[in-house]
Amino acid sequence: MTSRAPDELAAEARLVRRARDGDTEAYGELVTMHQAAAFRVAYLLLGSAADAEDAAQEGFMRAYLALSRFREGEPFRPWLLQVVGNEARNRRRAQGRREGVLARAAAMLRGSGSATATEPPERVAILGETRAELRDALGALDEGERLVVTCRYLLGLSGAETAAALGIPAGTVKSRLHRGLRRLRVRLEPLMEAEP
Repeated sequence: MTSRAPDELAAEARLVRRARDGDTEAYGELVTMHQAAAFRVAYLLLGSAADAEDAAQEGFMRAYLALSRFREGEPFRPWLLQVVGNEARNRRRAQGRREGVLARAAAMLRGSGSATATEPPERVAILGETRAELRDALGALDEGERLVVTCRYLLGLSGAETAAALGIPAGTVKSRLHRGLRRLRVRLEPLMEAEP
C-alpha cells in the first residue's frame, strides 16, 4: 500500500486544528475524507451495512466530542478508525448479549429448560469481485487473522491503521498477518497450480 502524500497529511492536520477550534465545516470535510474507510472498518466488524452505517456515524460523533484528546502531530485517520472500530466492537458485543438472551428465552419457551447462546454466523466482508476460493480460504482463517488480512489487503489500511481500527498492538497485526498469509498460501497454492 502506498503511503499518503505529505500535502494530504498537512491539509488533514489543518482541518483537525480548525475542527478542534470549533469549526464544524472543517470536521465535515474530515468526515467526507474518511467516511468510506470508516464504513468499511465498521462493516468488516459488524457484517451489516445498516449496522456499519450507524456505527460509523456514532464513531464520527464520538471522535468529534473527543477531539480535545487527539494528539496534535499524530495522523488523524488511524485515531479515527480506532474510535469507529471501538464503536463497532461495542455494538457487536451488545448484539451478542441480546442474541444470547433471545436464544435462552426461545429455549425456555420450547421447554428445553436451558440453552447456550449460538454464535451469529461469521460474515466475511470482501470488497469488489472475488473468487469463491478466496472467500472460502479467508473464511477458514481464525477471526483475528481474517480481520487483519482483510484490513490490510482488501480495505487497503496500513499496519498502523489496522492496529488502530482493530484495537490491537502493531506487533499483533504483524504476527496475525504473517500466520494468515501463510495459511492462505497453503490453501490457495494447489488451486493456482491447477489453473491453466
